[in-house]
Amino acid sequence: MISTHSREEDRWIRCFHTRPESDVTLLCFPHAGGSASYFFPYSQALAPHVELAAVQYPGRQDRRLEPLIDNIADIADIVHEILTGTLAQGDGRRYAFFGHSMGAIVAFEVAQRMKRTTGTAPVHLFASGRRAPSRHRDGDVHKRDDAGLITELRTVGATDPRFLGDPELLAAILPVTRNDYRAIETYTWTTDETLDCPITAFVGDNDPQTTTDEAKSWAAHTTGEFDMRVFPGGHFYLDAHRAELADTISGVLTQAPRTTTFKGSAA
Repeated sequence: MISTHSREEDRWIRCFHTRPESDVTLLCFPHAGGSASYFFPYSQALAPHVELAAVQYPGRQDRRLEPLIDNIADIADIVHEILTGTLAQGDGRRYAFFGHSMGAIVAFEVAQRMKRTTGTAPVHLFASGRRAPSRHRDGDVHKRDDAGLITELRTVGATDPRFLGDPELLAAILPVTRNDYRAIETYTWTTDETLDCPITAFVGDNDPQTTTDEAKSWAAHTTGEFDMRVFPGGHFYLDAHRAELADTISGVLTQAPRTTTFKGSAA
């Protein structure tokens, strides 16, 4: 398990179900507007040998009073610094990353930083619902008015429709979501460095934000193996395929190398 030893680490990394018998930690990165709690059901659904931890970005839930961060690089820098110190103090167990939508890019950027600074990387990167970093699309969602942003949320299915009709809840949801869209829509892939770990891309066959061709381009971002799984559904295909996705991830991590351990030190 990822153990935390400071208030900063406790704020950023959440573990819902500790599993002392597990030998790999799956660190999950949420989508735009999302929070760590989105992954709570997956924490229960994964096989016993996988322990789930999730990143909690500032500005939401118990961190709602903290300033938002609207830059992917800044988020990745902070998570990288925390993980470098935390994992170096841990028990040497394996770790893997799972990111959905914006979270896939954050996970990729954190993995790149780890490779640069320690020469290690996760044993596996699961990139869900997001085109490869090298596949750019212009986006203007963060510049739209509230009505336009709500339309986007309805299109991708990111938010319970009941929440979108509640003015009080919208007041909390929209600033965070707009901020995260700004972060991902202004993100620029700036290096041709590749990872060494295997990458598996997950995508819905009717996702308006990621085509199967765009998801397939994740293969160019690793020298390791690449696989892609296509599920029926849209951008949040995973909500309807939780058990299948959890089984797939658990199976992949069962086969992941057991010799890759984190050996870095705090930056």
